[in-house]
Amino acid sequence: MSAPSKFVQRIGDIARLAGEAILDIYRGDFAVQTKEDASPLTAADLAAQRVIMAGLSELDPLLPIVSEEAKALAWSERRQWSRYWLVDPLDGTREFVKRNGEFTVNIALIDTQRSVLGVVLAPVTGELYVAALGEGTWLQSEAGADWQTVRTRSIAQPPVLAGSRSHGTAQETALEALLGTGYERVPLGSSLKFCLIARGGADVYLRLGPTSEWDTAAAQCVLEEAGGAVLDLQGQPFRYNRGESLLNPEFIAIGDRAIDWKSRLKAAGF
Repeated sequence: MSAPSKFVQRIGDIARLAGEAILDIYRGDFAVQTKEDASPLTAADLAAQRVIMAGLSELDPLLPIVSEEAKALAWSERRQWSRYWLVDPLDGTREFVKRNGEFTVNIALIDTQRSVLGVVLAPVTGELYVAALGEGTWLQSEAGADWQTVRTRSIAQPPVLAGSRSHGTAQETALEALLGTGYERVPLGSSLKFCLIARGGADVYLRLGPTSEWDTAAAQCVLEEAGGAVLDLQGQPFRYNRGESLLNPEFIAIGDRAIDWKSRLKAAGF
């Protein structure tokens, strides 16, 4: 296969349209509101939301959509779903507000609690990552460019930790138990941390603290199809639509699946 399937590319096109809507606002002045959970909200979040909802609804009007910027449906309804879209129209709003470019558009397809299609766009650079179950992971460096396959790497020595740009870092003792004392750290915002691991630029991302299902679903598929994994701190694969709450458990994203991460996590005290 020399390119992703047409269906996957079509989801990528929707993400690019959302990215254009975001950049129209990013290039000018914009106001920042604060949501109930104290996270920021801008007109760009809402503009991208409208574009994505319209594009996905046109593809399949009956397939449900869960999105950060839309009111979550009750668990009594969601528990019946086996297949639905899971979307973060602008992942990394804090990075958007800082204007450092480290934010993404995330679109995932969930089937039987598993992320089976993932699209992650970095609007500022134009890099688009797409993946689907059994198809591998592909990178398009800018709109219209050729598609390239990407793969994770065997863990580097010293290992490279992709860390959050806007959230606190994990305890050093836990990281040393996982990676040793000589690891290197690369701070990066949004889902780009997963993508960096997927293309062999980093080895691990450990997230202690709250995230939501739409923060991880698209990038999880991108990373898994590139050869990596996203695990909870008991070493089990991440799953979605687990219950009433849309919050994730704490997790580790890794590139080298040959390592016994479950044992390392246990040794680190998780």
